[in-house]
Amino acid sequence: MINPNIIDPDLRSMIADYMEKGFLENIIDMYKHDSGLYALIGELIQDERMRVRIGVTALMEELKIHDKGNASKAVSNLLPLLSHDDPVVRGDASNLLGIIRDKSAMPFLEKLLTDVNPNVRIIAKEAIEEIKR
Repeated sequence: MINPNIIDPDLRSMIADYMEKGFLENIIDMYKHDSGLYALIGELIQDERMRVRIGVTALMEELKIHDKGNASKAVSNLLPLLSHDDPVVRGDASNLLGIIRDKSAMPFLEKLLTDVNPNVRIIAKEAIEEIKR
């Protein structure tokens, strides 16, 4: 298992490149076999490539179903992103937290209901509703 505190930058790049190329099934298998990779979700959602960020969302949607017990391992790396300067990152992190449905994220998402960016407020509200289901 990968130590989440020491993740090889080459591995991070490889996963992002696979994500961009659409190799989602391969990445899902990697995550199912090594839960330490969940530490990368916060970094991957900040990638400048749209396909990578969309891929991370698809990845978490699949892992929430097929690796349910480990999906919440991404939460600690997403929470700091809720105060990121970029509203896209705040919104994407909120969306992922809604997908994961970990109740511990609720107080952090509730703070975003007054975010300066209206899109972030909407996404945070939707994430909260998703967690409550």
